[in-house]
Amino acid sequence: MKRVERVIITCAVTGSIHTPSMSPYLPVTPEQIAADSVAAAQAGAAMLHLHARNPRTGRPEQTPERFMEFLPRIREQCGAILNITTGGGLGMTLEERLAPAIAARPEVASMNMGSLNFNISGAAGKIRQFQHEWEKPYLEGTNDFILSNTFSQIEHGMRVLGESGTRFEFECYDVGHLYNLAHFVDRGLVKPPFFVQCIFGILGGIGADPENLLHMRAIADRLFGADYLLSVLAAGRHQMPFVSLSAILGGSVRVGLEDSLFIARHQLARSNAEQVAKIRRIVEELGLTVATADEARAMLATKGGDNVGF
Repeated sequence: MKRVERVIITCAVTGSIHTPSMSPYLPVTPEQIAADSVAAAQAGAAMLHLHARNPRTGRPEQTPERFMEFLPRIREQCGAILNITTGGGLGMTLEERLAPAIAARPEVASMNMGSLNFNISGAAGKIRQFQHEWEKPYLEGTNDFILSNTFSQIEHGMRVLGESGTRFEFECYDVGHLYNLAHFVDRGLVKPPFFVQCIFGILGGIGADPENLLHMRAIADRLFGADYLLSVLAAGRHQMPFVSLSAILGGSVRVGLEDSLFIARHQLARSNAEQVAKIRRIVEELGLTVATADEARAMLATKGGDNVGF
């Protein structure tokens, strides 16, 4: 792992997993997504990981037009690195998933590094009343769902986005995904430094056990040496303790309402900025320094915020 003196905080603002019935604070409209993003950046997030939603129903929506309703607003109001999802929403085609990043040519886009069972169906049983008809079947349907990221799909995404100079947040849900990334590195499809986002606690992926983080880091060290930066996210109740462990181990961190709706046990987070402020306090109390957006750009060797398509 590349040894760095600064911790990059990424904030995943809305995602495509949680539904509006789960929290009144989940940003849905372009105005809400933009406002929450800017506030998260002001609280200390150097990078913003972005999804879009239908402003009326809150359903994940992966069209360039929807993203363009908030991307320019965010860019005008803060200097954070804007990172566009290529995971999209559950059940979307690869073309749908890639379309916003192809159109926007961002500094960074996410890239899932392997297919996996992605099961969030248990969340449906925790909601007494749904606001929208799409929510319950969307959640329950993941009991029979595979998030598809074949080698062919990954290669296509790397090539088409790489042409515009976009770098990647390599999302690794299990150890095998690290080896998948190493395969593409060996073929020369991507160049260092690699921003490796290890994901813990999703049913179907690797569990949120500290031993698993140590193992993922050890394998990444073996595969990529000093050519990568480690970042960690953990789902739900695991979020804060697990990402704090990443910082202790010399890695970066990701928080946000995509990954957890809570700020403390049984207490909903009222904004993304609240989570960012909390992890920033933890990081700084550990004696570590939080990276600014421009410092993160240098660490990740991005093309810069002026070289995007929005």
